[in-house]
Amino acid sequence: MIALKLGVTANDVKNVIIWGNHSSTQYPDVNHAKVKLQGKEVGVYEALKDDNWLKGEFVTTVQQRGAAVIKARKLSSAMSAAKAICDHVRDIWFGTPEGEFVSMGVISDGNSYGVPDDLLYSFPVVIKNKTWKFVEGLPVNDFSREKMDLTAKELTEEKETAFEFLSSA
Repeated sequence: MIALKLGVTANDVKNVIIWGNHSSTQYPDVNHAKVKLQGKEVGVYEALKDDNWLKGEFVTTVQQRGAAVIKARKLSSAMSAAKAICDHVRDIWFGTPEGEFVSMGVISDGNSYGVPDDLLYSFPVVIKNKTWKFVEGLPVNDFSREKMDLTAKELTEEKETAFEFLSSA
């Protein structure tokens, strides 16, 4: 969406973060994203100059993309999931380029972003030698904090529901 809006290829956009759950609470964060425009790398916020779109339509469209794929295809969004799996395998195998990171659902233990431990939560990670590490120290503004906490709350509730189900089985 960012590439289309800026008239560049998807390869010209990097370091977009998806925080949290794979649900309608996931949070696409471009606060640390970069885009290559006319040979120069700039921040996405600086390039777009449209906070309302980035905090509104962009976020909600990404959050609803699974449902949109199903509606458009009148079929499962399994191919979208398969593509994501292939991308993850590629990233694990080859690593992330220097200065770039990817978002990946990993166990939250030891993160520095205030997400509770024991959740499978999407974070920005770098991968080297087939091992992922959290990207540390990215500033989180109030808007992002609210979105990140909401998706963590949902995951915590889902985990509790799953444990209740398992303990009664």
